[in-house]
Amino acid sequence: MLDPHMMEKIENAPGFIAALDQSGGSTPRALEVYGIGREAYSDENEMFALIHQMRTRIMMSPSFASGKIIGAILFEKTMTGMAGDKPVPLLLRDLDIAAFLKVDQGLEKRADGVQLMKPVPTLGGLLERASASGMAGTKMRSLIHAASRSGIEAVVRQQFDHARRILDHGLLPIIEPEVHLGSSDRELCDLLLVDELHAQLETIPSGQKVILKLSLPARPNSYAALIDHPRTARVAALSGGYSRDAACAELARNQGMIASFSRALLQDLRCSMSDAEFDSTLARAIDEIYAASTRKPEVV
Repeated sequence: MLDPHMMEKIENAPGFIAALDQSGGSTPRALEVYGIGREAYSDENEMFALIHQMRTRIMMSPSFASGKIIGAILFEKTMTGMAGDKPVPLLLRDLDIAAFLKVDQGLEKRADGVQLMKPVPTLGGLLERASASGMAGTKMRSLIHAASRSGIEAVVRQQFDHARRILDHGLLPIIEPEVHLGSSDRELCDLLLVDELHAQLETIPSGQKVILKLSLPARPNSYAALIDHPRTARVAALSGGYSRDAACAELARNQGMIASFSRALLQDLRCSMSDAEFDSTLARAIDEIYAASTRKPEVV
């Protein structure tokens, strides 16, 4: 597992996890929000070069080193890329930020109310490279659309099957079974998901832990028992399409959860900004998300 300092920080330090792992179909939209249209690149390589420039600008911005970010989730090409004159994982380690690698290869088509992860035939080699690069852990995402007990069981079982392999490589898995905010039965999805997560957490060997990255629940504090579970290092919230104001307001209603936001973190950044304007805009977002992640409301 991780060195004791980093594990202690991930489990207990105030702060949040920055999600900088846009890939595939989400990259063009992320670039458009940043102010770079599709006409600016002619192929995938040029597209990923531009998103890498955006990510490195974020990670090298002074506000990113404020101590309020405890982890960052990276796309594979970011893990192998440079930030200035340093490999990205080394930059993050120097900032005392744990680096997590997105290892899923996207989603299968919807079936039984869910979208499972596509097979990851190269997972073993990817984990070896992540470990050698100094990554702290991994992240993988599935998607739940409807309150199908069998579908949700399949999603969580698949996630934990992968998680046990990841733990065997000395890496800390972030498990992300997202519940779609547009689901007509979100609250029931949350309840079924909590039940299945409890069951699968019991399969994790004693002394090992995972991070759960979950949608903001329909009913505040629905994840309290998961937060307290001895196999859970942290429970983080994804923004799931909420604006930053709305995501932070929802997060602040949930005792013990921290943020792992992507769009809500980056929504106001533009490529045309001066360095000073870029950093002040990022700092404002970091401060707002940090406040929501560290606020301690009364349990509802």
